[in-house]
Amino acid sequence: MKELRYLNKYFVKYKFSFLLGIFFTIIAQIFSLFTPKLISKSFKIIESFSKDNTLTKSVIQQELISNILLIIATTIIAGFLSFLMRQTLIVMSRHVEFDLKNEVFRQYENLSQNFYKQNRTGDLMNRISEDVSKVRMYVGPAVMYSINTFIRFAIVIVYMFNVSPRLTLYTLLPLPLLSYAIFKLSSEINKRSTIFQQYLSKVSSFTQEIFSGIRVIKAYSLEEQHQNNLEELAEESKTKSMSLSKIQALFGPLMIALIGTSNLVVIYFGGLMYIDGTIKSIGTIAEFILYVNMLTWPVASLGWVSSMIQEAEASQKRINEFMKIEPEIKNNNLEKSVIEGEISFENVSYTYEDTNITALNDVTFTVHKGETLAILGKTGSGKSTIVSLISRLYDVTDGKITIDGNEISKINVFDLRNSIGIVPQDAFLFSDSIKNNIKFGKEDATDEEVISAAKSAEVHGNIIGFNKKYDTILGERGITLSGGQKQRISIARSIIKNPKILLFDDCLSAIDTETEEAILNNLQEICKEKTTIIVSHRVSSAKNADRIIILDEGKIIEQGSHNQLINEDGYYAALYLKQLSEKELQ
Repeated sequence: MKELRYLNKYFVKYKFSFLLGIFFTIIAQIFSLFTPKLISKSFKIIESFSKDNTLTKSVIQQELISNILLIIATTIIAGFLSFLMRQTLIVMSRHVEFDLKNEVFRQYENLSQNFYKQNRTGDLMNRISEDVSKVRMYVGPAVMYSINTFIRFAIVIVYMFNVSPRLTLYTLLPLPLLSYAIFKLSSEINKRSTIFQQYLSKVSSFTQEIFSGIRVIKAYSLEEQHQNNLEELAEESKTKSMSLSKIQALFGPLMIALIGTSNLVVIYFGGLMYIDGTIKSIGTIAEFILYVNMLTWPVASLGWVSSMIQEAEASQKRINEFMKIEPEIKNNNLEKSVIEGEISFENVSYTYEDTNITALNDVTFTVHKGETLAILGKTGSGKSTIVSLISRLYDVTDGKITIDGNEISKINVFDLRNSIGIVPQDAFLFSDSIKNNIKFGKEDATDEEVISAAKSAEVHGNIIGFNKKYDTILGERGITLSGGQKQRISIARSIIKNPKILLFDDCLSAIDTETEEAILNNLQEICKEKTTIIVSHRVSSAKNADRIIILDEGKIIEQGSHNQLINEDGYYAALYLKQLSEKELQ
């Protein structure tokens, strides 16, 4: 139960609903206990009629009808109070589920890029859906039935002792065996539930990856192979599920068998006690049988409740594993930070934790406010790492990055990112309308601003060619668009934000040279007062920049303006001549 202690704060938060639910439970149980008493009383009335000739049949009928009406009334009241109990405790569990999902999602948002490199999307989805649902079953039904069982046991046993202490002791004889059985089965359920949840995450991760990469799978005609892989994984998951279900299935029959044993004990020992005169009325035996049967569902539910608790603990353990992770990127300044746009790298080095690859090694440069810097280099030279460090998706291993003279780690991270418009190398679009994807950079943007941004990104002509134009709904990750269209919508999304800093991470790679030229001409006007960094493989994207740096294996090997670098016999000049000749051949 130690993993479930994490949820105690929610019981404190919703203490009013929790305590009110307990109150309704107690009152409901008290009213439900009127029935055995009234039935016992009815038996005694019938027995007294056979012994006392002065009682008339009409008097007996009147007493019995009165008891029946009382039984109906108290049963209705007990049922209504049970309804109120569910309305408070089960509704409380839904509030806890809502809060926990939000808390999990906030933690997901706060965790760094390294976390997402080390964890699969399907597993993370399973934790926020399946695992949280299992936890809700603990907070709601499991807690409710546990409280109900405890209160009913306490009240019923007190009533039973008041009637006949000796018969009560006989009736409770099977309980130690019940407790031992619950302990052993619960331990096994916990173990098997943890294994099953792990396999469930594997299936979710596998299928999510297949759906995301379905085009590649179809292109390589690997549908059957992946179908077989999924069947193997699903078969393993089914085996673990069946193993869990088998152990859970033992609870119900075991509980009912023990309750049945208690009934037999009541009948046998109660009968003997009635014969020797210890019990004065058959009604007492009937009352005890009703008490025992009142305990049937609570005792039978112990297996179900125990199963829910064990599953919830296994799920909460999985949730706690990452809820306890401290985000690598922390907001060290809660005060508002004003960003102007000057960026400075001072002997910056960065090594990726997961691969131990040094992406940047002692890099130093400065980009003044309003300037444009182009970064070129081979694949893996560290270009995209610079963009990630500026937006503080990672923190430097060595050296220092400053924005407007302030160390980047001391700037409010939200203000920093709100001041940056970034177009990533792999353009990601949401499964929403084109208009909303562009407005993602500025939610309150007008239609005119959306169209203006699309025109600047040279994608307006494509959009108006669609049947629903800007209201066209895109497939997952923008799958319905070409690579170039996705990149241009992503550019429009960053432009509409009107940020102080623009970062273009090789975002023109899927665009033809003519469209690229038009976009770059549009950007010259847009970027006049913005600090702009353009990462590219093409000289055409870099030639108009105020300064160009060339990276190789994480180090700056050349830097200067286009004209300066052309006149040097280096990487940039060779790349320029190569791309110029390729253009002429076209």
